[in-house]
Amino acid sequence: MVRDRRRNDDVKLADHMEDLRADYNAAHESRYRRRREGVLAVGTHADWHYRIEVGHYLRVMEQVRDMDRNDVLAGQMVNTVVNNTVQDGFTVVPDTRDKGKNQAIADRWKSWSTDPEQCDVEGEKTLDEITALSLRHMLVDGDIINLFLEEGCLQSIEGHRLRTPLNATRGTKKRNMVLGVLLSDTRKRLQYWITKEDINPASSIERIGDMHQFDVRDADGFRQLAHVYHPRRVTQTRGVSVFAPIFDSLGMFEDIQFAALVRQQILSCFAILRERTEAWKGNAPPPLGDVKAGNLQPSAGQMPRQKIAPGMEVLGEMGEKISAWNPQVPSAEFLAHMRAIVQLIGVNLGLPLILALMDASETNFSGWRGAMDQAKLGFRQNQRALVRKQLTPIYRWKIRQWMTDDPGLRPKKSAAPLGLDGAGGDGASVLAHHWQLPAFPYIEPLKDSQTDLLQLSNVLTSPRRKYAERNLRFSDIVRETVNDRAAAIMLAKKVSAIVNGRFPDDPDHTTWRDLLPLPTPAGVKVAIAATEDSSGDDDAPPAKQPPSKKAKPAPGAKRPQGVS
Repeated sequence: MVRDRRRNDDVKLADHMEDLRADYNAAHESRYRRRREGVLAVGTHADWHYRIEVGHYLRVMEQVRDMDRNDVLAGQMVNTVVNNTVQDGFTVVPDTRDKGKNQAIADRWKSWSTDPEQCDVEGEKTLDEITALSLRHMLVDGDIINLFLEEGCLQSIEGHRLRTPLNATRGTKKRNMVLGVLLSDTRKRLQYWITKEDINPASSIERIGDMHQFDVRDADGFRQLAHVYHPRRVTQTRGVSVFAPIFDSLGMFEDIQFAALVRQQILSCFAILRERTEAWKGNAPPPLGDVKAGNLQPSAGQMPRQKIAPGMEVLGEMGEKISAWNPQVPSAEFLAHMRAIVQLIGVNLGLPLILALMDASETNFSGWRGAMDQAKLGFRQNQRALVRKQLTPIYRWKIRQWMTDDPGLRPKKSAAPLGLDGAGGDGASVLAHHWQLPAFPYIEPLKDSQTDLLQLSNVLTSPRRKYAERNLRFSDIVRETVNDRAAAIMLAKKVSAIVNGRFPDDPDHTTWRDLLPLPTPAGVKVAIAATEDSSGDDDAPPAKQPPSKKAKPAPGAKRPQGVS
């Protein structure tokens, strides 16, 4: 037997060198790394992590709803996200290559979308309000369904009603059911299964055995419902609440905040501490303000239990001295810790601290603007998600519905089938359109407007794109501006004619420009040269000026190079 005469240190070093690999440290367990539950080494798709419908998925949804309903912070932060995303609503711009048809569609869409009686099955909400609630449900619940009804209105279905039927395991197709969504082998959504809701408020159990099933697309391939959710993986069928990663942080924040309020309430109380001697016999009535709790004469060694209240008195035993408990006011460390928790919660919602707390007292203007610019990136993503998942399917559904009763909206060659892009036999896209996203107001109006003017004057963007950034239509602005100025000019000319008629001998004739001085564009300077023949009429041709003689250069003066 041959012994290894190397030292123990050399053997350990060699062993460590053999264990070194070019691996990820996260693949190896360590006592410094917590064990994560529900993580398999074989790899799983996204739907596997909420496979338990009643015990996990719906329980998380209901607990987050309770936070949104009762917590002091969660609901208000969601309101901030929704308000900054939706604002005054989305504007659709039809693009059918026919101006008359575009205007007709735009007018009819405005009439339908702003009337709750037409667009909501309950007759209570406009399309913008439905859109805002859809975003809120996507953030809080995880997702929401909007059904396109034959009556021409929308019906919103909350996420808890989208359930797997009891007989989902029967048949080959039903095995691809994920929390009420029937998928094909390529994960294409085929059907949605929705429970019949019991409207009775005393009932909280859905009738799983009695369900409606809705096909996602009709025979022509168009969507019949809108599923608003925000997936984080390509294999994710249902949405998950944005509060899932910060579930514990939200709960602990409320607990800490409540404890701080109770401690502050105790601090606002005061106590009168008294010592009793052996001479006190207890015959005299207790002084005014004493708190009575239990018996007036407690047994030896027993203190009466009293409730804490402002103005209370604590009665001690004979010969016993009681020391007051003085709680401390929340310290600076406590306030900094609470702000850190709020900041972590706001990051998951895309809210900087100044928006989460609605307080910009601890930052300057540059800090406010930088934080708002980063928050706008998340708001824009929410806006695009709403357009893609809800507004565009709704628009296509309504246009196809209106085409059945309005022949003017149909393509000229109706014999050709209508494709998914709305193109008919004549090539005109009946469903073509685009959306103007809600614009964010100027943070610094003067500088921002000067930037817009600089971009337009240097042809860095087009007027229609610049107006679209503000959720305005260039054609509407031009038409309204021309009509308003034309009406003002015609009125000014009529009044100027009346004034000149009453004073015919006045050499200074009044023009419409005297009554209506139009502003000149920013950066444009106008020089007015007075002439002897000027009669005050701006419609008269300008007087001819005699040609000016060129000045001869002085003797010995050199001509500039390049000038002939």
